[in-house]
Amino acid sequence: MEITRVHRENYGVYGARKVWLQLNREGIDVARCTVERLMRQLGLRGAVRGRVKRTTIGDPAAERPQDLVQRKFAPAAPNRLWVADMTYVSTWSGWVYVAFVIDAYARRIIGWRTGTTMTTALVLDAIEQAIWTRERAGWDVKDVVHHTDRGAQYTSIAFTERLAEAGIQPSVGAVGSSYDNALAETINGLYKTELIKPRGPWRNADQVEFATAEWVDWFNYRRLYQYCGDVPPAEMEAAYYAQHPAQHLVGLSHQ
Repeated sequence: MEITRVHRENYGVYGARKVWLQLNREGIDVARCTVERLMRQLGLRGAVRGRVKRTTIGDPAAERPQDLVQRKFAPAAPNRLWVADMTYVSTWSGWVYVAFVIDAYARRIIGWRTGTTMTTALVLDAIEQAIWTRERAGWDVKDVVHHTDRGAQYTSIAFTERLAEAGIQPSVGAVGSSYDNALAETINGLYKTELIKPRGPWRNADQVEFATAEWVDWFNYRRLYQYCGDVPPAEMEAAYYAQHPAQHLVGLSHQ
């Protein structure tokens, strides 16, 4: 049955609304109430998010940048605001830490890295991938705001120097509340709810890394995101540049 297929192909996390939306995107005309009824009969339902434990610990001795975001996570275009955070995964061989960098415009994950230690190197690798992702597409990352919580990894000298070298503006939550970096924590929560919890237990870091790569690709290119108007993040970005071709040409001129 098509409903079962769509549910299975999307990590088993879609509820009736998203299954119905995906079926319509594929040209399968079906009423939402029919999808709801059949999913109940099949015992299919969407994922339910739990709480996310914080992993970053602040360094009281480190100098912190100002909060340039003030909990406003809806920039008018891509490459205006990136947010970053870390989360963790329990495996049979120990903890695995995962760092994400997200472009706030369409909630697209543009950089990520896994590691067995919660170090500055981990978040440096994630920001390097984010920079590479955008520069490969022809965009200059100068003046992008990079926002994080007060984690010591993000306020380290090596990390702040790398941002300065790229011309990226650092921003750190002022209050220290989870709301200061709510968008990044939302992505962490989806990652844990959609991939880590339902597919565990996890054996080792390699298994987590491979599964995370697959999930990020699905998240960016196929997952229907309500914030994006029920299209995938990459599709929302593409729609923006289709509507603003002059900005696209400016980006390409940096190649």
